[in-house]
Amino acid sequence: MKLSVVIPIYNEEETLLEILERVRATPFEKEIILVDDCSQDGTRAILKGLEADADLKVLYHAKNQGKGAALRTGFAEASGDVILIQDADLEYDPGEYPLLLEPIEKGLADVVYGSRFKGARMNRVHLYWHQMANTFLTMLSNMMTNLNLTDMETCYKVFRKEVIQGLQLESNRFGFEPEITAKVARKRLKGKRVRIYEVPISYYGRDYADGKKIGWRDGVAAIWHIMRYNLFK
Repeated sequence: MKLSVVIPIYNEEETLLEILERVRATPFEKEIILVDDCSQDGTRAILKGLEADADLKVLYHAKNQGKGAALRTGFAEASGDVILIQDADLEYDPGEYPLLLEPIEKGLADVVYGSRFKGARMNRVHLYWHQMANTFLTMLSNMMTNLNLTDMETCYKVFRKEVIQGLQLESNRFGFEPEITAKVARKRLKGKRVRIYEVPISYYGRDYADGKKIGWRDGVAAIWHIMRYNLFK
């Protein structure tokens, strides 16, 4: 099984090399796809120095479009049997890839979500209202999709390539999370619903002083995206 790790990047010069080292250390045959969404710090200079590395595909956006757009670019270049989303900060631990991939390797799942709220092994005590917003958005998404996820907004989402193929993704920013969830919930493989599993993951959340980018406006927008992609698409 070949793994494609897609990493959307925006202004992550302080963490990029460390997360790349951690991803490379995981025990899987893999390609790593780095998509720079027009960073304005020193990120692009770092990426230019990595372009010759055989295990990397380095891609650039000419203007900032958002996480969803960067992921679409990365998905289009992925050649692996399984596609995994990894943020470029240090909130999520690549050392937990074996947990995420186990349901797929065992033939149980087509999609795996890593849940920060499902008995995680290690979880930073973090922002109360941020978690409440996540809980509300997950509940609203579940009501529309008839899934029982505990963490729809998680970064760690893993897909068999067959699941991603054929999905027409549109969201440019953080609306990607409810969009992909709605479309995966409707996806059929060989006439059957896609099998979705959740596994508990650790979460090393950062706050806004550390560079966290998602804000309350994205939460409000997510409500619209949940309605849009479940009721009108």
